[in-house]
Amino acid sequence: MIDLGVWAWIALGLAALVTGLSKAAVPGGATLAVVLFAAVLPARTSTAAMLLLFIVGDVFALIAYRRHAHWPTLLRLAPAVIAGLLAGFLFLALADDGIVRRAVGVILLLMIAITLWRRWRQNRADAPPPVHGGVVLSSTYGALGGFTTMVANAGGPVMAMYFLATRTQVQVFLGTSAWFFAIVNLVKVPFLAGLGLFTPQVLLMDLALTPLVVAGALVGLRIAKRIPQQLFERLVIVLTIVGAAYLLF
Repeated sequence: MIDLGVWAWIALGLAALVTGLSKAAVPGGATLAVVLFAAVLPARTSTAAMLLLFIVGDVFALIAYRRHAHWPTLLRLAPAVIAGLLAGFLFLALADDGIVRRAVGVILLLMIAITLWRRWRQNRADAPPPVHGGVVLSSTYGALGGFTTMVANAGGPVMAMYFLATRTQVQVFLGTSAWFFAIVNLVKVPFLAGLGLFTPQVLLMDLALTPLVVAGALVGLRIAKRIPQQLFERLVIVLTIVGAAYLLF
């Protein structure tokens, strides 16, 4: 087991709870879990540890929302996501922890700015929003989502910004996100294993934290259907800004 202090374990436990909650109810909330892990562990170690916990959360997300996915959106995103995953793997293999964290922070803040600007322009023009986004939009967010999820498990906020930009309803948002990350996270496993990041210490730590992920997911499933669309979107944006700012500074 990794030798950590009491407060470090408390932070990791909170992150595990948030991981389950975010998978079942508020996808953007995963940023908080990423930040807590990155604050306690080296960036690469935190990436490997978070990935396994995310996969546990993915199981609950699929159980609850698998029927709500919009598959044309997933297929549209796939080519750009694959390119982003490969770029992220190369970056993770070459860059140090500090560069990884700051790069992800910059990308997240940029995505928030673009999303808010697009929505402001749409509201001002009184034009109907795009239903599933165009090729440029899906390619940009898909590539950045693949890149950030590979290097820091921070693809959730990027994809959340994509779904917010396309005005996706909550249930479709959660269903499409559930399938997206269930597939992507499994694809990432051999890449991180090839870098030797799944050490026995990481596996034992995740085993100890898994019950908290399950508990968070069960709570999330109970509250997800009660969250209004507007509140849901604001929570995603605020949590993403907080997490991105921490990673950057």
